[in-house]
Amino acid sequence: MDRRTFLGMMMTAPAWLQVRPRSLPPTTVPSAPRGVAWPQWGGPHRNFTTEAPPLKDTWPASGPRVVWKRALGEGYSAPSVEAGVLYTMYGKPREEVVVAADAETGRTLWERANPMTVVSDAAQEQGNGPYSAPLVAGDHLFTTGVAGRLQCFDKKTGAVSWARELVSDLHGSRLMYGYASSAIAFRDLVIVPVGGPGRGLVAFRQRDGSVAWSRVDLGNVYSSPLLIDVGGLEQLVAVLDGAVVAVNPHNGDPQWQVPFKADYSIAVSTPVWCDGGVLFVSAEYNAGAKAIRLERQGLQTRATELWSSNRLRLHHGNAMFVDGVIYFSSGGKGSQAILSAVDAESGRIYWQQRSIQKATFVWADRKLITLDEDGTLMIAHPSRDGFRTSASAPLLSRLSWSPPVLVGSRLYIRDRRELMCVDLS
Repeated sequence: MDRRTFLGMMMTAPAWLQVRPRSLPPTTVPSAPRGVAWPQWGGPHRNFTTEAPPLKDTWPASGPRVVWKRALGEGYSAPSVEAGVLYTMYGKPREEVVVAADAETGRTLWERANPMTVVSDAAQEQGNGPYSAPLVAGDHLFTTGVAGRLQCFDKKTGAVSWARELVSDLHGSRLMYGYASSAIAFRDLVIVPVGGPGRGLVAFRQRDGSVAWSRVDLGNVYSSPLLIDVGGLEQLVAVLDGAVVAVNPHNGDPQWQVPFKADYSIAVSTPVWCDGGVLFVSAEYNAGAKAIRLERQGLQTRATELWSSNRLRLHHGNAMFVDGVIYFSSGGKGSQAILSAVDAESGRIYWQQRSIQKATFVWADRKLITLDEDGTLMIAHPSRDGFRTSASAPLLSRLSWSPPVLVGSRLYIRDRRELMCVDLS
């Protein structure tokens, strides 16, 4: 099919499927940076840790070397990087855009735009998103926009393979800020929270978007699901509106459920799977934080609450588990965030530090790469005794709420309107 025929078909397609190409597909394949791919929210292991070569522990006052920097539209979609291509999303007036860029240069390879059909009055100050991270699985790229449009693209050309409307067609949860969960792949499935009776979690077949299974009678929130292994039992864990739940990712059969209710459905952070079978969850307002012990008993899983605290409240961003300690920014909307170190087993607070604003993290080469909301990048060495910073530099400026992404020694960071690549080798 030639390009003219393809464009003609897209312009006559149903409105929900119409996308407008912004550039021709690349004629050359970008050279892939050395390092482990970061194909999804949370990286290769979905826990914001990755393997990396030796990284710098210090740098000049100006910061690490900037490889490239480019403007980007509104939004907080964390990049995904695979085979030399970076994928992310951004918003502009009346449009939501998926972009593929050369990870070595930042040059746009292709873009696809959809009408922005959801605008949140609650998000006027912080921007209307998009929020979720693209997912790379095989030859496909999956994205979910603020209106809940799940799309499958050919990752090389940007051609749309299929799309599903999670909110308007599947009657999923309508949230104050719009849809924000990042999809997860399991075998030949792509799984997303949807929300509603029997639709708390839905698995679609990657090849055609048909529903493989649909389970759980709870509404959706903003959190993204996580795959874990409990003594050899594969489980998909998700924070939904009213509980932390686990299902069998093969067929969606429920495994266990623990009550956890966030006010206004403001549960954003992804659960953290810690050593010793401990699952940590946290949310805004009165939900606070909770740790759940998971133990296999035959073909079942026993879920027991270890501790809970409404003093600890992770509004958004990510929490990191390192050597028995969970590090995260505790503080709600409109309040000062306090960087906190908490024992995973007991909930004991080792320390809290007010000097670092809301922060996100990546753990690599025994270093905690830290980006605060003001755009300051740091190399840190956390422990039960404190948070020692060996390097710091202000690099971004406009609400840097997206976690950093590391591939090899290349670190990709973004704020509300810019995207940057720096070299940490």
